[in-house]
Amino acid sequence: MRVLFQGAFYFYKQIISLLPLSATHFLPLADKNSNSQRKHWHNWQTRLPPSWVHLLPILIWLIVGISLRLVNLTAKPPWTDEFATLVFSLGNTFLSVPLDRAIAPDILLQPLQPNPAATIGDVIHNLATQDSHPPLYFVLAYLWMKLFPSGGGLVSLFGARSLPAIFGAASIPCVYVLGRVAFRSRLVGHLTAAMMAVSPYGVFLAQEARHYTLAVLWVIGSFTCLVIATRHIQNRTPLPIWVALLWVGINALGIATHYFFTLTLCTEVIVLIFLAWLQLQTSSKFSLFFSPLWQRIYAVVIGTCVAGLIWIPTLLENKNRDNLTEWIRVSRVGLDWFSPIFQALGTLIAMISLLPVESSQALVVIPSGLVMLTFFIWAVPILLRGIKIQLQHRESRMMIQVLAGVVISAIALFFIFTYFLGIDLTRGARYNFVYFPAIVVLLGASLAVCWHPPQEWMETEPAKNGITSIGKWGINGKKAVILIWLMAFFSAVTVICNLGYQKYYRPDLFVQLIQQRSATPVLIATTHKTYVHTGEMMGVAREIKLANSLQNSLFLLAHQDRDPNASTISLKNTLKKLPRPFDLWLVNFHAPVAETANTCVMSDTQSLPSIDGYEYELYHCQ
Repeated sequence: MRVLFQGAFYFYKQIISLLPLSATHFLPLADKNSNSQRKHWHNWQTRLPPSWVHLLPILIWLIVGISLRLVNLTAKPPWTDEFATLVFSLGNTFLSVPLDRAIAPDILLQPLQPNPAATIGDVIHNLATQDSHPPLYFVLAYLWMKLFPSGGGLVSLFGARSLPAIFGAASIPCVYVLGRVAFRSRLVGHLTAAMMAVSPYGVFLAQEARHYTLAVLWVIGSFTCLVIATRHIQNRTPLPIWVALLWVGINALGIATHYFFTLTLCTEVIVLIFLAWLQLQTSSKFSLFFSPLWQRIYAVVIGTCVAGLIWIPTLLENKNRDNLTEWIRVSRVGLDWFSPIFQALGTLIAMISLLPVESSQALVVIPSGLVMLTFFIWAVPILLRGIKIQLQHRESRMMIQVLAGVVISAIALFFIFTYFLGIDLTRGARYNFVYFPAIVVLLGASLAVCWHPPQEWMETEPAKNGITSIGKWGINGKKAVILIWLMAFFSAVTVICNLGYQKYYRPDLFVQLIQQRSATPVLIATTHKTYVHTGEMMGVAREIKLANSLQNSLFLLAHQDRDPNASTISLKNTLKKLPRPFDLWLVNFHAPVAETANTCVMSDTQSLPSIDGYEYELYHCQ
């Protein structure tokens, strides 16, 4: 932590020393007649090649971003979705884990062992028959994880998580390109990259062994093509063929990474319809929509649809595995109708700021909440003012409208799925990757105005000691940008310390509890429907193996299809076969147990702590 805080102040100094140097060259809104700025810029030009002056800040943001994404990378235990990534990326399957009988931890962990005989074909086949995701990321992970030695016979967790961390870091220079292309401003690009580097949401995605950071790269690429297309629509010039082909290729790779990438494509279609409507307002000639410009955009749409149709058979097969997504299919009663609104708002806020409001201690939660509230009361008017000023300039107005249209369309689609189709996408914060880069670019565009406020802003703000403040509390524009960046930085530290975006499952704490309460061998039993429940127990078995304790522990995955009593019968038969004494831990066991466990004495668990992801009962079987 001390190193992180020292790093924060170091990069604070770097922001001050670097960004103003090239601001007059970066932003059209800057005052290029400032002699001091010109002199400062000239001095740096004589000391460094011009390309290095522009690349150095990007390198700094990249170092900050990759450092945050690699710190504590393996400190947090993997959860069920990550176990799915590990197993399928190895070319293995969950089907090898026996059900309805007591098994040792090593047997439960067998799918996590590297399989030299597995091929890419096995990865694709197992995903197509047992999972609900496209295979591109898993194939890349299969190749990547071969570079890392196994630890204790199990796949390397660092190897699995380092790949999304690298993809997450790669999004920093990529989003710089998006910001610069959209606003034709290096300053906007740099501030966008700076915020992407420290975004707590971006760090959260990058520290999980999942495919979301790769999907973010495709989203950035697709948005960049959309921005270029917008320029050509404005100028009524044909879209270059290479851009059209690149756009189709990026979209195809995005769909092959995550099916929800199609939501990004839907937002782009909505924006293109909006642009067509604007063009129709200025010219009533419908023949415009048959021009070479629109013909190539139609070709992009058709090519993307063809790339998406390839996955229709797989999606139809996935309908038979709806139980994998039943956690987002919820029924609502009373105040539950408002929860998606707060969930969506919470995700938006956490893209910029997330202090330890998830802590279990009120002495931490209350001050953190107050600081965040104060921060947003101060920052939101400043950021909105920056967007408003960008809208006043013809050069940037269209880009603000396009990116804001993407964000608004995506949020609207989320609520349509939630309220009309019964699929609550707001429950999974990670699904917001479909518009996350657009939020960061809008943030960078607003901060660029704060960094160099235009004359109309300066005239409306009172000056104090010769310095014009931005917003309240007498803070000028550059300090405001730095404060917003530092808030995001410390929020990223919150995430990597597992104080924000906390893991859904804490098997490490559960194993510690078992060690404290059970002196005899233990049987850990759960009801089983899908590999999600296998992953829940894999987390416990992995912690037992790492701790080298509870050597006599056993696991029971009592399968439960349509009849809950099937799990009850499985538990009853297993209890009869085990030698006593032992402790029975029922974990996430959703079946009747009263008669089955009547030969065991139930322990009072009300005084025991609650463990995230694990609801349990303890029985002593003497």
